[in-house]
Amino acid sequence: MTTQDKLAKLREAMQAQNIDAYIIFSADPHMSEYLPNEWKERSWLTGFTGSAGFAVVTKDKAGVWTDGRYFVQANAELKDSTIDLMKEGVEGTPQFVDWIISEIPKAGKVAVNAIATSNANWELVENQLKKADISLVDLALLNSIWTDRGTPSKNEVFVHPVERAGKSVTDKLSDIRQKMDEMGATAHIISSLDDVAWTLNLRGSDVQSNPVFLGYIYLSLDEAILFVDLDKLNNEAKNLMDASNVKMMPYADFYSFLKSIKNQKVLVSPNTNQAIIHTLVSDNSLLKAAVPGNLMKAQKNEAELAGFRTVMERDGVGMVKFLYWLTHNVGKEPMTEYSIGLKLREFRASLDNFVGESFGSIVGYEGNAALPHYSAKKEGSFDVTNKGIILVDSGGQYLEGTTDITRTLAIGEVSEEFKIDSTLVLQGMIRLSMVKFPKGTRGVQLDAIARLPLWMAGKDYAHGTGHGVGSFMNVHEGPQNIRKDLNPQELLPGMVVSNEPGFYLENKYGIRHENLVVVKEVEATDFGTFYDFETLTFCPFFKDIIVKDMLSQDEIDWLNAYHKQCEEKIGPHLDGDIKAWFLDLVSPL
Repeated sequence: MTTQDKLAKLREAMQAQNIDAYIIFSADPHMSEYLPNEWKERSWLTGFTGSAGFAVVTKDKAGVWTDGRYFVQANAELKDSTIDLMKEGVEGTPQFVDWIISEIPKAGKVAVNAIATSNANWELVENQLKKADISLVDLALLNSIWTDRGTPSKNEVFVHPVERAGKSVTDKLSDIRQKMDEMGATAHIISSLDDVAWTLNLRGSDVQSNPVFLGYIYLSLDEAILFVDLDKLNNEAKNLMDASNVKMMPYADFYSFLKSIKNQKVLVSPNTNQAIIHTLVSDNSLLKAAVPGNLMKAQKNEAELAGFRTVMERDGVGMVKFLYWLTHNVGKEPMTEYSIGLKLREFRASLDNFVGESFGSIVGYEGNAALPHYSAKKEGSFDVTNKGIILVDSGGQYLEGTTDITRTLAIGEVSEEFKIDSTLVLQGMIRLSMVKFPKGTRGVQLDAIARLPLWMAGKDYAHGTGHGVGSFMNVHEGPQNIRKDLNPQELLPGMVVSNEPGFYLENKYGIRHENLVVVKEVEATDFGTFYDFETLTFCPFFKDIIVKDMLSQDEIDWLNAYHKQCEEKIGPHLDGDIKAWFLDLVSPL
């Protein structure tokens, strides 16, 4: 079916149920960012494949709302679909609920699929619609239209050993129960997949590039139950659950079990799906608050940080070997953005304990580098030759940890304008790397430091500067971040975040320089406790796209010291021509 065929069938289903507008969020029952294939409803319906965005369909119009990372991609993917692109954050773009109210009759009816809608989104939509005398209902209208969506995977669920996790399942459950007790909760639902996996020291592969599995946890002060496809648990995983006093029940039994919960004060995240809320609310009191384990997971312990340091060095060796191959073979043999991504995966796959990519590699050549979340397809990706620039944003999942790195480089002649912009971006990354900040600082307060060189030139970028990163876990992790949004979560020791300012000129070039850093305590003064960042990533930057005169002496000193660390960490693993090339890369600026 074409997109227009799918829209026609959806509108038939809407008419049959007397629905005036249908909202399709990009979500699964666990509110995951990256979705199992069977839950990619918005992508299936609209053709827009970006990881962020949602769709609204009325009887005669349709729109997709997404942010600046995806404007160019969405424009291309929505072409000829009859779906309008709604550019979030751009002046003149209507807020989606306001748009719905303006498009449908008073006393109309709007529907969403509650199991794929967070409680926070449900309440936001419901409260705004009520003011216009419009009702919100739960209907899974796509179920009768998307009939070949597939079934959940049967991939193995396995143990993440305590030597790498740094804390036992029993201790984690005890810590969470202590927080529950402090909050007055008698029961707790854990539904996000990374929180389920982290809590139980288990890993899986039900979601591409994310070592998680489909599951829920019910936790009371004296009982713990994992709801999972029991056939997927290997023997070691089952033994760990038994030893940790975690009961195992079928994944399919979760909602019927919820109906048996009575007279409890249940702690649920506002990001819990609305179907869970609907099931619990009549017989229990609900305490809506952040999941305690989410913050615990974000503050990496010493075992997890040791894993990060190990895999950053290992991944850096793989990246250097890849970059040598790329710079020495481009223009000499046929290659595309897609084939380069495959080659990079080959380099990582040769490394110890490699499990898979931490996300689909972003290999953008020339104008495609201006698409922050570009995904090169096998058919239609650019041929890459020895001219212009290329941006490579990639990462690996290893048994000890997760990596995420971006390097932008010239593979031919580039303009002075590009070198200036590249230097501005690098300045922002270096300044954020060097910052010292007091306890209590939020990411939003540091975001401006990375943007300032670009701002002073009248330039900016439309994505966040930093996101949390998991430990052999999801490459995007909260609750911390570094971005313009007012996130109240303060940065705490052990939190790993990306440091990735960028700059993009549509159809010309894109630039992003990215390392991972970890928050650490540096000193206590008369003015309080101060933190700084330890840089975890080791891979050189390319000096031929840096305008040295634009950098301060402090910035030059930081870059030279960083390259010296790269030499110490990576150099011993190289030899021959590649080592000579590498030593030139890391020589002082």
